[in-house]
Amino acid sequence: MRDLGIIIISWNVSTLLARCLNSIFASEGAFQYHVIVVDNASTDDSVEMVNSRYPRAELLTNETNVGYSAANNMGLRALGFAGRGRPRPRYVLLLNPDTELPPTALLDMLRYLDERPLLGAAGPKLILPDGSLDLACRRSFPSPSVSFWHFIGLARRFPRNQRFGRYNMTFVDPDEDIEVDSVVGAFMMVRAEAIAAAGLLDERFFMYGEDLDWAFRIRQMGWQIRYNPSVVVRHVKRASSRQSVRARREFYRAMLLFYQKHYRQQTVFWLHYLVMLGILMKGGIGIWRETEPKRATIIRP
Repeated sequence: MRDLGIIIISWNVSTLLARCLNSIFASEGAFQYHVIVVDNASTDDSVEMVNSRYPRAELLTNETNVGYSAANNMGLRALGFAGRGRPRPRYVLLLNPDTELPPTALLDMLRYLDERPLLGAAGPKLILPDGSLDLACRRSFPSPSVSFWHFIGLARRFPRNQRFGRYNMTFVDPDEDIEVDSVVGAFMMVRAEAIAAAGLLDERFFMYGEDLDWAFRIRQMGWQIRYNPSVVVRHVKRASSRQSVRARREFYRAMLLFYQKHYRQQTVFWLHYLVMLGILMKGGIGIWRETEPKRATIIRP
């Protein structure tokens, strides 16, 4: 059994993907890992580059861009998380191709989860190219109230306020090790047992929100999630999504889907209409598709 399966979704980021793979294969420490790159129909030289330069990586290719969730589920299935097949790794890492890892990042995160058996998932401190914190690396779930304070601007105006700053937990010291609702899918290390309990990613989330939804279901199964700032990873951020005209629409469609799936039933009618109006004003009518909640697939160990 390997210690870690690493899944990287690639779309037209050949140069960044090469840097990411270089950093992975330069990792230090005594542990076993397997890298899977899932290419979502890149039109650059990503596929050729991986084939020629990184024979240790398993490459899966799609003829069309199937989205982040569906591509990650391909990787999870290849790692043995659907039906019977190869032995599953103890942990799975969802990793963006626009990240670069320090030599001991993987080993340190594995130890972090090994020492905390109640942890279903964890993520590191992500730093942007300008040295600032990637705020998405530790988050609260976007409930109607948490999202309201964020999108009307009070979170930005009063980031240290515990009520207004919950969306990105800006009231917490970036160097504080803390339990969170979710970490970001750019670097999300998940315990195999938590995946088996919560199921695979919801493929209706095309490129945003899937990590929040997965974290929500993992926590529903009784697991904890933590932010570990002792490991620091560089993140370029939105290297693929900034190329896509769908990005803005998909962001708000993901918000709508997450709200309908997890909060609609307990939201009073007047607040529900305010939430719907706010999301539709931001994202437009085009975001309204395939958003009715479905039961998550549960995969037993």
